[in-house]
Amino acid sequence: MIEIKLSSKQAKVELKKLAKKIAEHDKLYHGEDEPRISDSEYDSLRHKNEEIEAQFPHLIRADSPSKKVGFAVSGKFSKVTHKVPMLSLANAFSREDIEDFYDKIRRFLGLDEQEEIVVFAEPKIDGLSFSARYENGVFVQGATRGDGAVGEDITANLATFLPQKLEGDFPEILEVRGEVYMSHADFKNLNINQEAIGAKIFANPRNAAAGSLRQLDSSITASRNLRYFVYGMGEISDNSTKSQSNINIYFKSLGLITNPLVQELRSVDQIFEYYNNLYAKRPDLEYDIDGIVYKINRRDWQERLGFISRSPRWAIAHKFPAEQAKTLLEKIDIQVGRTGALTPVAHLTPINVGGVIVSRATLHNEDEIRRKDIREGDIVVVQRAGDVIPQIVAVDLAKRPVKSKEFAFPDRCPICDSHAVREEGEVAKRCSGGLVCRAQAVEQLKHFVSKSAFDIDGLGQKQIETFWKDRLIAKPADIFYLEERDEKDPLKSLAHREGWGKKSVDKLFQAINERRNIGLDRFIYALGIRYIGSGTAKLLARNYGSFDGWFESMKGDDYENLLAIDGVGGKVADEITRFFEEKHNVEAIKELSGLLNIKDVEAPQSKSLISGKTVVFTGSLAKITRAEAKARAESLGAKVSGSVSARTDYVVAGESAGSKLKKANELGVTTMNEDEWLEFISGGKNS
Repeated sequence: MIEIKLSSKQAKVELKKLAKKIAEHDKLYHGEDEPRISDSEYDSLRHKNEEIEAQFPHLIRADSPSKKVGFAVSGKFSKVTHKVPMLSLANAFSREDIEDFYDKIRRFLGLDEQEEIVVFAEPKIDGLSFSARYENGVFVQGATRGDGAVGEDITANLATFLPQKLEGDFPEILEVRGEVYMSHADFKNLNINQEAIGAKIFANPRNAAAGSLRQLDSSITASRNLRYFVYGMGEISDNSTKSQSNINIYFKSLGLITNPLVQELRSVDQIFEYYNNLYAKRPDLEYDIDGIVYKINRRDWQERLGFISRSPRWAIAHKFPAEQAKTLLEKIDIQVGRTGALTPVAHLTPINVGGVIVSRATLHNEDEIRRKDIREGDIVVVQRAGDVIPQIVAVDLAKRPVKSKEFAFPDRCPICDSHAVREEGEVAKRCSGGLVCRAQAVEQLKHFVSKSAFDIDGLGQKQIETFWKDRLIAKPADIFYLEERDEKDPLKSLAHREGWGKKSVDKLFQAINERRNIGLDRFIYALGIRYIGSGTAKLLARNYGSFDGWFESMKGDDYENLLAIDGVGGKVADEITRFFEEKHNVEAIKELSGLLNIKDVEAPQSKSLISGKTVVFTGSLAKITRAEAKARAESLGAKVSGSVSARTDYVVAGESAGSKLKKANELGVTTMNEDEWLEFISGGKNS
């Protein structure tokens, strides 16, 4: 791993910026099938995020891209909740990354160096992930990945090419996961036909496949000649398969299509021999691949390894090298985000990079522009780092115009003309205009109604901008007064506005009223507190349970208990505390809570004895590793904390347990040794 030389303050700022950028591009890629950057730059951003997190683990954000999957589903499809989450995969780019993957497996499982680790390798198809549910061998439901927990119902579309009835010996319930793709030949023919009728031209086979599968009219899907490979399972009523390779054989026996290029590999050397061979074959394949997926072959080891928030511990995606091209940098534009950060964006003469038309690339910050000496009018090298988001990696100085000038980064906000200030230790300049700056105020409101927040249908970015400009809304609570305002002054009704009518206004008010019932996690996320992404919001909601419990605790400076939540670090706790120290924030939340029904968090469905309980592990465990113990407890519905308090339910003490065990005894918290704990969670004791 290449060390990134940043101070702790710089790393904090960079992680925030990366989280925002990656979320924006996730929306474009997963939600709209319209990526603006190459896979390579996207992977480069994720890789940079992972490298910084590895060097500064105490700065890992709750909304970190390493904890998120995909994007929230579109409103045009009904939703499907996955019985088993559809997670993403961690990425590897080098031999060091693969060796690190092996080392982590050994450490987690407690394996010695001599024990063989067999992986099941399969090409990573560049298509759209899907889940297909079969009951008694009959196809009954299909869904996209969505955000990993909830996907879009695409049953009718999948039915145009998936088997409707399984063959052979099938279980009562079987949910298969796979990838839908379009062959190169079919992609070419599709674009020829699209051009002939004046319809949309697709940038690459992946976009074409995704767009074809997410049609409201399944007859369009049927006409696109989509194909698929299956590679894994979700829910299954009876699973006796011992290995990933057995699953692959089993799928074929059911009449499902699997990739013929899969292989078992028994060492890192074999992995790289397979990798190099497949990379050489890549141009001749009839479909696009962007890497290889390696899965631990033993199913019992997969179950022990379990998952982290975004991906399984037992699998990794080995990405192929980036593709590059040269083009003209026409203009550098400065965008202002909701935190006031000024971000430079390069506008490029459109260029095809690895099958994707690239017209824009992020330049990150002022330092990045200076370091690479990037100027308007330059011929630049654009790279797709792993094949989705573009970055400018170099300038062709031999082709630089004679009268070229260095780019002057602005000292004033391009939106409101306030001073743009760069604080010590930060890499970004920020507008000092605050709420008087349209970009910040509007972006805060956009965040409030975003997919992972209130998700109000009909109140998108353009409507927010227009309503704010016309002074219809200035703060989030104003959204819920729109209908009342409309009724009081019919002459100024929204229905009189251009592009609106009574039907569309009624529909908007209905959507707003539906969102008066909101989950606590979405409400917390919608507030836009710095460092509070959807992951941290869910974590806080689970720990406090209800709005009243959370709000009163936050007003009462619950700093110590915030820090005790596993996954909430000092930076997050500091930011929450600062947020609640501002009187206007507390008043804004009070006003909103009076307009809404903020729902309590549902108790875990698990029948485990530790569901909803808070557990602390201390000392050295002998039979399982600490990571495995934590993962198992969380899978049973428990909350794992890093410190002991009066709210702790159980302390599990291994060898050499110290101050935490002592504090547990002082507080009267139930303590167990490792053997007692393992017996307890297996149901051997009654609480």
